[in-house]
Amino acid sequence: QVQLVESGGGLVQAGGSLGLSCAASRSGYSIRTMGYYRRAPGKQRELVATITRGADTDYADSVKGRFTISRDNAKSTVYLRMNTLKPEDTAVYYCNANLDYGGVLWGKGTLVTVSS
Repeated sequence: QVQLVESGGGLVQAGGSLGLSCAASRSGYSIRTMGYYRRAPGKQRELVATITRGADTDYADSVKGRFTISRDNAKSTVYLRMNTLKPEDTAVYYCNANLDYGGVLWGKGTLVTVSS
């Protein structure tokens, strides 16, 4: 069974940068969209950014201009570059993948902490 394996995250000061990556554990799965969601303490999960197989992207207004999502289709991997981080970006970030046949995968989550 395919899983999403996440890496990156950690602790950074406000204004700093971090990168996240997420890869499917097995090849051969046709993935329509990949992306990241996040859940901050006491808040609901929200979309951060998504990217289609054709590289069309969508961003939350709160991260536009600061975050960049990219994807390597051959490696079934998605990357999220986060610049100019703010304390309000502190959250657990979850990788997401939507498969062509309708299946949905979620990563286990990785913590990003931005100190002021």
